[in-house]
Amino acid sequence: MDRWRITVLGDGAVGKTALAVRIYDPTIEDAYRKQLIVDDRMCMVEVIDTAGQDNFITLRDQWVRDGQGFILVYSITSRSTFDHLDMFRQSMLRVKRGDPIFIIVGNQSDKNNEREVLKDEGAALARHFGCEFIETSAKTAQNVERIFIDLVRALRRRSNVEAGPTKPQREKKTKCVIL
Repeated sequence: MDRWRITVLGDGAVGKTALAVRIYDPTIEDAYRKQLIVDDRMCMVEVIDTAGQDNFITLRDQWVRDGQGFILVYSITSRSTFDHLDMFRQSMLRVKRGDPIFIIVGNQSDKNNEREVLKDEGAALARHFGCEFIETSAKTAQNVERIFIDLVRALRRRSNVEAGPTKPQREKKTKCVIL
């Protein structure tokens, strides 16, 4: 069974904990673990939730060091949280010194009437950063599983662990079982 550590980064109140809790049962105060079956293969995913520690750069650096994959979260209802994503990306690049695997997540898509950041802006930033982009709603669970499935697939590809198709099949149902 492969094991992955995913660190969730972003400004306060963007829904980092809500995303982690939506799919995982908390095992300790700031980490969530869950066994998943992705592409017919079992894996253990540990999510490091940085909520409440947003301003502590030394802690953030440690979480980045420990992480293998990253979720950069902003709220679609807050332009400033979107504008701060490059700061989190720069932190990852500085600490990891390589090409970290990450995904940009625009959370709170259930609040479309309060939107300050267009979906196209999130997609454009992801293209610029060279990563995937997805909008989610932790409240309704929309696309929450997909974040973790896509990161596991990318991590497996990077580590040369064969996990099935090299590209996720967007048209087909995603094969994931949450245990």
